[in-house]
Amino acid sequence: MLRYTIRRLVVAIPTMLALIAVTFFLMRIAPGGPFDGNRKVTAQVKANLEAAYHLDEPLWMQFGRYLWRVLHFDFGPSFKYRDYTVSDLIAQGFPVSFEVGLWAIAIAAVIGVALGTVAALRQHRPIDYAVMGIGMIGVAVPTFVAAPLMQIVFALTFKLLPVAGWDGSISSKILPITALALPNIAYIASLARGSMIESLRTNHVRTARSKGIGGWRTITRHALIGAMVPVVAYLGPATASTVTGSIVIEKIFSIPGIGRYFVDAALNRDYTLVLGVVIFYGFLIIIANLIVDLCYALLDPKVRYD
Repeated sequence: MLRYTIRRLVVAIPTMLALIAVTFFLMRIAPGGPFDGNRKVTAQVKANLEAAYHLDEPLWMQFGRYLWRVLHFDFGPSFKYRDYTVSDLIAQGFPVSFEVGLWAIAIAAVIGVALGTVAALRQHRPIDYAVMGIGMIGVAVPTFVAAPLMQIVFALTFKLLPVAGWDGSISSKILPITALALPNIAYIASLARGSMIESLRTNHVRTARSKGIGGWRTITRHALIGAMVPVVAYLGPATASTVTGSIVIEKIFSIPGIGRYFVDAALNRDYTLVLGVVIFYGFLIIIANLIVDLCYALLDPKVRYD
């Protein structure tokens, strides 16, 4: 398994290089620049700003310079937040995004697996149709619709929770975490239901039942473990994307996370900040997928990484 892990990490290097190259040149192709939104300045002042950030150099030279800095774990300064580097902004925003995302994905995993399991055990019964109906609604209703509705109901109408803002209190976390967890609950419940139905029909589960093992023990020790493979496959990239910040949720609830910085950076053509967030996100995706692949060996004894 160690050899497999090292091989996957080595293969990830060209993937990251391709990600950096594509993002770098796409940002340069997009119209506008990092200093176009500033107040009207003379051509000389703008030329001095571009020279200070090496934007007057040929693209291939800019790319080589940036790649060299990234290899030294230096993402450069932010063009919009002048007193901060990209590393500083990621260090500030990631803990908030990580807390919201981790709670959301944990709640979604527990509730989604529970609902999917119950629906599979009561297949073609009212509770099964109810769970699948809730799942379809969760998938169909986008987050930018569900989140404002939750604000109207729980914050403005009943005044139980704050509308937006982030002060670290539990009350300020409930709405964004819930809004972020809802679509994941729907996806996980649907995956868990389908995989649980298949797992209940496998030979080893039937054998366990024929040996007289209790129903609950058969489900938890045999059927549920096999049913978790597609769920774990979904949780890997979903966790990486969730803990790196939800753009919609952080904007709606005014959460100072990475997602909010990413939106501002894209709108203001903050090249270094966009690149830094993309690289950070891509790295987490690669690590998450590696962890998922390693978890397969724990869930399925037939899987070997030799």
